[in-house]
Amino acid sequence: MKMKKIVGFGIASVMALTMAMGFTAAAADYEECTLKFAWWGGDSRHEVTQQAVNAFMEKYPGINVEVNFGAWSDWESARALEFQSGTAADVNQINLSWIDEFDSNGDVFLDLNTVSDTLDLTQWDEAYLDMMKDQTGQLAGVPVSMTGRVFYWDKTTFDEAGLEVPTSLAELREAGKVFQEKLGDDYYPLALGEFDRMILMTFYLQAKYEKPILADGTVNMTVEELQDGLDFIMSLEADHVIPSIVTIDGDAAASLDQNPKFIDGKYAGILEWDSAPKKYMSALSEGRELVVGDEFTDFGENGKTGVFTKVSLGFAISTTSEHPKEAAMLINYLCNDPEGVAIMASERGIPESKAAYAVLEEAGSLDPVIAEAHSKVMAASEYPEVPVFESNDLKGSEGTYRYVFGGLSYDEFDTEEGAEELYNGMVDACEG
Repeated sequence: MKMKKIVGFGIASVMALTMAMGFTAAAADYEECTLKFAWWGGDSRHEVTQQAVNAFMEKYPGINVEVNFGAWSDWESARALEFQSGTAADVNQINLSWIDEFDSNGDVFLDLNTVSDTLDLTQWDEAYLDMMKDQTGQLAGVPVSMTGRVFYWDKTTFDEAGLEVPTSLAELREAGKVFQEKLGDDYYPLALGEFDRMILMTFYLQAKYEKPILADGTVNMTVEELQDGLDFIMSLEADHVIPSIVTIDGDAAASLDQNPKFIDGKYAGILEWDSAPKKYMSALSEGRELVVGDEFTDFGENGKTGVFTKVSLGFAISTTSEHPKEAAMLINYLCNDPEGVAIMASERGIPESKAAYAVLEEAGSLDPVIAEAHSKVMAASEYPEVPVFESNDLKGSEGTYRYVFGGLSYDEFDTEEGAEELYNGMVDACEG
């Protein structure tokens, strides 16, 4: 998969905008109501989304939007309870995995085809809309952006260590030694939580064995191959490349962007979604510089990256919403309306809506850091992510990833036992 080519603001862009504006005009007939809108993210996402919501309410007097937002920690489990109890917000920011996980019968998220006279679905490529369909064939959401993981480096710390930012696994390993010798035991070139470790391990395995970790609804790696991946991750701890989970837990921070060791440059690298750098950039101490890194091609001997990409996130309407048209108006405003798009910019990544992309390109407001990261991710991508990879049973606060990587780091079991646990957990998730 490749990033969209940057093209001139030509006829196609004008047509996209014209159609989107036509839908805005068509939305003039609406009911006065109160909508609830829920999303997760960092402070910068909260700020621009609230600005866009305020502008929407000003444009459509009588529609009041109540917002609920927060950090990712425990967000999914809280929303799962709402989906199960029928108390979810009218408009929800969703992960792709939520469609299979919470909406398998098509009774949690509204089929957006039913509001296509208000929400302009023609602004998305059919291939991306198809990714958002539930098992019954209904359109459960619209994709805001495509995304994948890429390295971001605190260049300031690497400068202090006398190093260039790493462009390969070999250079990253060498940096671990240099950081410890020159800067001290508290300095690491990369910091990874449990889910981050699973993603990096997946890159490693997919590159080395040249096959996806999940395929056709089954685990596509053997227990022995998974153990190889766990050995790889634990070797990074042993080589002082990454701090242990024990160390990170001891930092008592809710997330890496709130961790003082990241803020002050002691944790000098992260593996994050291409759409998420702003919360990390804004968290860094004054004078520190966060730069986009390269995807590694030396996990194996074949020059592969093992990188996967996915729908970053989507917007969906709950079937319990009493005001589906007005909810569709809000999504259309955020994704397609030139006014809303200009406010939202690329806070949730490079937008997939043609109208949104045209607006941001013409205005020169595609965030350059996000655009660079997105370009590198899409150019390196070799596999699509299978939604079950992020199922709550695997990724959740009590999921398999946390249990396995935490248990290894706390020395509760070895990689052989960890591989068995990981394999069984992934099989259960696929079958569940």
